Amino acid sequence: MSDDTFKTAITYTAPDEIRMRGYPVEQLMGHVDFGQAVYLLLRGELPSAQVGRLMTAILVSSIDHGPGAPSVLGARTAASTGAPLNACVAAGVLNINRFHGGAVEDCARAILEVIGRADETQTSLATAAEQVLEEYRQRKYRVAGFGHRVHQNDPRTPRLFELAAEAGVSGRHVDTCRLIESALAKQLGKKLPINVDGAIAAVLLELGFEPELMNGFFIIARVPGLIAQAREEMTREKKMRKIIPGAHVYDGPAPRIVPI
Repeated sequence: MSDDTFKTAITYTAPDEIRMRGYPVEQLMGHVDFGQAVYLLLRGELPSAQVGRLMTAILVSSIDHGPGAPSVLGARTAASTGAPLNACVAAGVLNINRFHGGAVEDCARAILEVIGRADETQTSLATAAEQVLEEYRQRKYRVAGFGHRVHQNDPRTPRLFELAAEAGVSGRHVDTCRLIESALAKQLGKKLPINVDGAIAAVLLELGFEPELMNGFFIIARVPGLIAQAREEMTREKKMRKIIPGAHVYDGPAPRIVPI
């Protein structure tokens, strides 16, 4: 092996052979869902079918949130200038940062700080949550993952927690997230419900993912939405138009039920 050779434990490729974390990719095809494959790539082992279902639900929950999201505005603006699809998606992804898509990591760090405080001081998680939030208040730091600019009660949150419980991965991190919600309500005098970012943060911690990786889930999830939004801009709108956030009217299908 030469000095400029590096090691990788993710994927092996050779003529007529592709192995992802050791598994032949043709055997994975048709036998594992996308959530399981993502988990395998990031964690190195195949999860159970229930955990895979939970992973897929996390990705579906953030796949799109309408034309007003900063990442979508970036993709549509690029499309309006005549950029190719890959550039439109790249423009959208480059708008995914701390204040758009970054709440998952920030919320995960808050959850871990509360748990660490409880363990260090031998106090309850509820007491630790109140202490940490009071310190945040004094520093004028707003904890991420709670409240939403559109939703009073994010409909995705209870569903993710339900799927996490079904998969057997609802424990201390989810409990702590709920205790932060309660401590926030006490501190502010009003309820700021857990939003999808907070739910994802808690569930991913339960699954053993480190915070530094979590915003990647938003990127993975959002790419199909960016493709759809950019393509719609290319095919339905005039070029070089002024795109105003919120200035859109929905004309898609009427509400319908997912067949089960």
